[in-house]
Amino acid sequence: MTTPAPPTAHVPAPRSGEKPTRISRYRTFTRAVLTKCASDPGARSALRSGVRRDLDSVPRMHRVIAHLVPQNVSEDTQRAYYAVAAMIAEQARRGGDATDADETTATQEATQAAEAAETAVAAKESGRERDYGSSLGTAFALAVVRSPGHERTMRRGTAESRLNLLCKQGLTGLHRHLPASVRYLRSLDVPVDWARLLQDLVDWRRHSRRITRRWLQDFYRLLQEEERRRRDQADAQAPSPGAED
Repeated sequence: MTTPAPPTAHVPAPRSGEKPTRISRYRTFTRAVLTKCASDPGARSALRSGVRRDLDSVPRMHRVIAHLVPQNVSEDTQRAYYAVAAMIAEQARRGGDATDADETTATQEATQAAEAAETAVAAKESGRERDYGSSLGTAFALAVVRSPGHERTMRRGTAESRLNLLCKQGLTGLHRHLPASVRYLRSLDVPVDWARLLQDLVDWRRHSRRITRRWLQDFYRLLQEEERRRRDQADAQAPSPGAED
């Protein structure tokens, strides 16, 4: 029986005559890493070895992704690519110790989650918003407001504390704290927009204030939308004044 090829994330191609956007280039990279992790346990292990490590401490990663990282870019940019690749690979074992078969299944599930997140973004947004993607603030909000069908959610206070901690970091601190937060989000089955996270890491040193503003705005907007939806739902289900029992 032929084993089907691992799924890859669908990314809409730029319209004719348009240059690829930065986010589309980052999506091409993250899609390639997801596919590699799903099909090659050795490559997945090599990438996972780079979690929370700097560029000079990840010799095993180079053979897997050096050819995917643009040449002649800054060290900040290179480190962003390597950090995101390592975090993607780490999610294959987020459930604990696993067999190779379990790891492959888990990684394919992570691939499918990323694919679903990208499809949802593309379906909901257009133009500039579609180019932006889904921020880490949105992911933290989703961790709080997930539907009752999910067994675990994140307390609002925990989400706020973790998000605010990340927002206060310089670039070195962000690389140190980010993997644990991403691991927590993925343990709750919250999708992470890897391409958006990659672009934010690339831009952090110059534009951290703008990025953190967006993260916080997205976080609170989604929470407020959910609170409003629940109030409207409760009002709709409440008995009308004077209604008979």
